[in-house]
Amino acid sequence: MTIHKLLGKLFLLGTVSLAAQKALPPEVEITAEPHHRMIFQNDYVRAFDATVVPKDATLMHYHRHDYVYVAIGASTISNEVKGKAPVQVALADGETRFSDGGFAHIARDVGITTFHAIAVELLQDEKMRNAPSRWDSEPAIQAQGGAEEVLFVKDGVRVSRVELQTAGFEARHHHAGPHLVIAVTDLTLRAEAPDKTPTNIDLKAGEVKWVNGNITHTVTNVGSQPAKLVSLEF
Repeated sequence: MTIHKLLGKLFLLGTVSLAAQKALPPEVEITAEPHHRMIFQNDYVRAFDATVVPKDATLMHYHRHDYVYVAIGASTISNEVKGKAPVQVALADGETRFSDGGFAHIARDVGITTFHAIAVELLQDEKMRNAPSRWDSEPAIQAQGGAEEVLFVKDGVRVSRVELQTAGFEARHHHAGPHLVIAVTDLTLRAEAPDKTPTNIDLKAGEVKWVNGNITHTVTNVGSQPAKLVSLEF
């Protein structure tokens, strides 16, 4: 091979490599990813409403923190983590998962229904990852006409799934710390605390509500349909 042919081949390979690099999707922070809309933020969490219609995909975006995500409706996505092979994920309505942070990915809707999820970043993950947990000795809340199931405990946060039939209620219980409620269905709940006026909580599916700690109350489903939610207790 002559030197001119060798240089030409190297030039061609370099051009192809450069073109491939330019073809890669841009990597952005989650706050700049257009399919993610931040709906709540405080010192504990940042909550994002993520929506991707069939055949569409997010930009390659970073998850800097550990996070919990809750599927609102059933969907199928291709999870394309940077540097790894794509993985197809089928999510059921209300399915709740935890993911370690520190990566970038694309979420591509490969199903026939819209991917809709609430992603909650745990902003104190680094501090709480190896901290002692009080949840080992604290039982789940008892419910009549419904149930609460503890799904997992991560980064000092207890994540539970709650379902209350119409008129179902959680017995009187105490929250030492704050918690975030994520509505899986449209719901209307009535919270009743001793010596306080009862208050209603009205949420649409996918909406969230932050509840401060140091409260004792009962919670009743006063809506016309079963209420499903996920609770993150800190």
